[in-house]
Amino acid sequence: MRVQDPSAAEPNRPPDRMEFLSLNNDEPLSETADLYGAYPRLSDQQLEALARHGERRPTRRGELLFREGDPSCDFYAIKEGMVAVVENYGRDQRVIGVHGPGRFLGELNLLTGQTVFLTAEVWQPGEVVVVPAETLRHLVAKDPALGDLILRAYLLRRSMLIGLGAGFRIVGSRYSPDFRRLREFAARNRLPHRWIDLEEDREAEELLRQLGIKPEETPVVLLQGAEVLRNPSNAELALRLGLRVPTPAGTVWDLVVVGSGPAGLAAAVYGASEGLETVAVDAVATGGQAGTSPRIENYLGFPSGVSGLELVERAVIQAEKFGARITVPGEATALEQRDGHHLVRLSDGAELVTRTVLVASGVRYRKLDLARLDEFEGTSIHHAATLAEAKLCRGDPVAVVGGGNSAGQAALFLAEQAAVVRLLVRDDDLGRDMSRYLVEQVERHPRVEVLLNTEVRELIGEAGSLQALIVENNRTLERTRTEARALFIFIGAEPCAWWLGGQIALDEKGFVLTGTDAARSSSRPTLVLETSRTGVFAAGDVRSGSIKRVAAAVGEGSMAVRLVHQRLAEDGHHPLAGGVPAPRLH
Repeated sequence: MRVQDPSAAEPNRPPDRMEFLSLNNDEPLSETADLYGAYPRLSDQQLEALARHGERRPTRRGELLFREGDPSCDFYAIKEGMVAVVENYGRDQRVIGVHGPGRFLGELNLLTGQTVFLTAEVWQPGEVVVVPAETLRHLVAKDPALGDLILRAYLLRRSMLIGLGAGFRIVGSRYSPDFRRLREFAARNRLPHRWIDLEEDREAEELLRQLGIKPEETPVVLLQGAEVLRNPSNAELALRLGLRVPTPAGTVWDLVVVGSGPAGLAAAVYGASEGLETVAVDAVATGGQAGTSPRIENYLGFPSGVSGLELVERAVIQAEKFGARITVPGEATALEQRDGHHLVRLSDGAELVTRTVLVASGVRYRKLDLARLDEFEGTSIHHAATLAEAKLCRGDPVAVVGGGNSAGQAALFLAEQAAVVRLLVRDDDLGRDMSRYLVEQVERHPRVEVLLNTEVRELIGEAGSLQALIVENNRTLERTRTEARALFIFIGAEPCAWWLGGQIALDEKGFVLTGTDAARSSSRPTLVLETSRTGVFAAGDVRSGSIKRVAAAVGEGSMAVRLVHQRLAEDGHHPLAGGVPAPRLH
């Protein structure tokens, strides 16, 4: 749908209602969008408060307040007139929304520092309140009511943009590993984008021809309709979109956090808020495994549940508000010592010199031992169930392997899009490893079938496209064929500790030892979450003996910062925060 410029027909008459594209189709949401907080109106008092920190500016018809591709933009609130928010301005453009008096423009990029994904054009002249982005971030931090209003709206708008397929485009073949890599990177980092499959989209080759790109040169990323990135690395794409912030050379950090799941993000928030020079790095995206969870229903303070991505986005904004620097992608490849400091090497050659380190690199899902697994990996076989994967499964039968909470959450989420979800559990009791509230939801859902005592034995398909599974009842040994266009695997995880390279003591399964367990391999006193190396701590799923829950990881991340203060105080770098000695273990 295209929303026509109402002033073209009746220049002196504003519309009776604002119209916005809905998430799943091109029908307008109209004022009902306000029910979800995506398009709230600011009060006169809030507009006046914003004006005191910015300026009032008249607007003229056709003026562009910001354009997609701009590295940043200011915050605009509308006092009078009307502004359209447009995708692909001037090139087969699509109107995303039209805003009138009391509304404000922008989306999540304004708080995260990412590039601008949309264009704002004045349709009816009037007046706007303009606040610099950095000033807005301080206001959001100091004014809880205004901050929550804006943050909630921006989170919802980002979700809507992703659902609409707005933003940059990734063009390539579904069978290309680099195409899959770019898609996963965009999806995991919640970047507005649309992927175009050369195998299915008839217009894709024509688009490439117009841009002078040969099919063998794909995958490509199309920015602003004309700028082309030919098979960029994740780091190149992140830098272009403002996701990655270069680290100043020569910096000696107080705390380097490796991994930005719940434990790492909690450490970044508490570390930065307590005055530590803090940087967090992650190889793929913030959030870790929790960021791929479609719904977390047992996290304290969210009685109706919260998506992993929303929880993560709020934490990232919170950490950056306090001054933490978050670098994605930033894959740690080694831990060393240099001149009395720790040194973390990254895959791009960068070196982070720091007084303390928190190892929060988490875990990676295990793979099934199956023939042809690599053939279908990334195209039909997945280890996360996000909106990107759900779109691929719309109307198809899919299978989920696993009996834990991750498998249950994925099955419920995918069932909203798939024709049927078959949950394959090798045990005879769904409640053995899955929380009771999830068991009840799974068993009640009409499109989820639970197959107990069942294991996958064979993958059936061709040209990288999965068609069906051969599954076996591990009691009767009977084998049957079950239709599945996609397979989601959640069968436990392995620690991401390979990059430590023998520098830190690990248990027999490769998890990082801390506290008394680490002290057995050391001759000096050890703090609770400290590893076998002084000043290096561990928290979250990568730590030996940790409880694999989001709340536990958050608790360990915050506790680790308290211990970091203890070590820094002993070394004369910082006074002890709070004045209470941290517990020692021997």
